[in-house]
Amino acid sequence: MRLILLGPPGAGKGTQASKIIQKYDIPHISTGDIFRKNIKEGTELGKKAKEYMDKGLLVPDELVVAIVEDRLKEKDCNNGFLLDGFPRTVNQAEALDKVLSNMNTALEKVINIEVDKEKLIERAVGRRICRDCGLAYHIKFNKPEIENKCDSCGGDLYQRDDDKEETVSKRIEVYLNETAPLIDYYSDKGIIENINGQQHIDKVFEEIVLALGSEK
Repeated sequence: MRLILLGPPGAGKGTQASKIIQKYDIPHISTGDIFRKNIKEGTELGKKAKEYMDKGLLVPDELVVAIVEDRLKEKDCNNGFLLDGFPRTVNQAEALDKVLSNMNTALEKVINIEVDKEKLIERAVGRRICRDCGLAYHIKFNKPEIENKCDSCGGDLYQRDDDKEETVSKRIEVYLNETAPLIDYYSDKGIIENINGQQHIDKVFEEIVLALGSEK
């Protein structure tokens, strides 16, 4: 399975990615993870990426594509992969198509997890994290037994700055504006599958498996 996973912040992509890679025995390729690995290992690509990141600049498309291409050529991708966080733009999508074409392969499906903006904000704004052990709670969907206290270690719960409504709303807007053309691009190719992410986690995964047309 050669897949791309799309979905706005808070759509549950991380949860579904874990289930997908386990079921289909393919690597989960996150551009953030690839950057960190290359920088840590001091590769040439990593050094170049770090130069931009240290200056607070976006890493240019050519470099992002080169790093992804390098990763896709590793042995564990022989039976497929799940790309997460890439491509972010139509330019990157076109570059990925060329990379895969040169490798005599192509994408099979693009999974797009859809959740209403209001729901995404509710999910994020209600999230609380334990200061001591990092366990996550939600004031509506996963309450601690004692208000603002962690069930596991008794630590104080807090709301991260990037979970505050204004920040979350901006992040979602940026994602939607960036990704809308990408969704159109893959729709035109006939390989996108839109999944209702407002259902129970297991139901969302069930729909993904059906969309992939495999009961492996």
